[in-house]
Amino acid sequence: MIVQLEEAKTRLSQLSADTKELKSALNVDELCERATELEKVTCAEGFWDRDDTQSLLTELKSAKDVVDAYNELDSGVESLADMIEMAIDEDDESFTDEILSELSKLQKSYDEQRIQALLSGEFDKNNAILSIHPGAGGTEAQDWAEMLYRMYCRWSEKHGFKVKLLDYLDGDEAGIKSVTILITGNFAYGYLRSEVGVHRLVRVSPFDASGRRHTSFASVEVMPEFDDNMDIEIRDEDIEMETHKSSGAGGQHINKTDSAVRITHKPTGIVVACQTERSQLQNRETCMKMLKSKLMEIKQREKLDKIDDIKGEKLNIEWGSQIRSYVFMPYTLVKDARTGCEDGNISAVMDGEIDEFITAFLKAKGNFLK
Repeated sequence: MIVQLEEAKTRLSQLSADTKELKSALNVDELCERATELEKVTCAEGFWDRDDTQSLLTELKSAKDVVDAYNELDSGVESLADMIEMAIDEDDESFTDEILSELSKLQKSYDEQRIQALLSGEFDKNNAILSIHPGAGGTEAQDWAEMLYRMYCRWSEKHGFKVKLLDYLDGDEAGIKSVTILITGNFAYGYLRSEVGVHRLVRVSPFDASGRRHTSFASVEVMPEFDDNMDIEIRDEDIEMETHKSSGAGGQHINKTDSAVRITHKPTGIVVACQTERSQLQNRETCMKMLKSKLMEIKQREKLDKIDDIKGEKLNIEWGSQIRSYVFMPYTLVKDARTGCEDGNISAVMDGEIDEFITAFLKAKGNFLK
């Protein structure tokens, strides 16, 4: 057992050195100063009358979350070092299990914060709006889309993110024709932007009586949620609104009133929909926010100044352009075509264990903390 303590001491020494480097990568000192400035602003007279109140409060919370998480990690490393030294000096093996457990927790916290250091994009801290659409293939593809929907919900739960269903369209026999969810949490978009693209499934179809192997596709689209102050103007004549009865999972209003809303932006062809709010007005407001987020994303990506110049993004699923393949048969393997990252535990992956794929993508895009 003393050998285990000595090994734990060596591992903690490396973790301590890594943690010191992490401080600079996370810009902890700068965030500390910014948080102090923002706290003074929020305490100033007239703060609640400002137009940017919500955005400042969000920035303050984000900065404090990063600083607090790092300080907790740093102090945890120091405390564990003292515990290990005491256990070794006193030849006391009774603390071994507790020490190893705490070391594992600290390592996990470091790994999570290390990934956040790679999330340096302008909108990485934003919430994420994620949509899934099945490719051709009917029930099989629709079932695959629902499997992906569950995977992202489970991933969100594991990370403490909140999931709000915005739009849901049932499949003909099983699965879904489309789904859109809002994932709320720090860096939700930064993590999930790695999931954009076509996802490919290979399995023996449960819908094929002959037991043949099928290949199915579904596309995942992710965009950041922007606040209400975004600089996007949408003219009434540029949108077409349809209302219909809601379908699929929902509350007491589902299928009873024409509260569901679908809005088409004519200049770009972008379509957004929402059916889960309590009224048509609320669904329309959510749709407009989704549309503005989509237009802002395109505007930022293409560096354009005028909405009139924005061209709609092609959302057709292109066969052979998948970013990741999920093989259930004749062997089990999930492999990312962009990074080469793979995992044979497909059950865990479908239960939301996709961090290794997200991490590999971020490492490939990042230039530090390799």
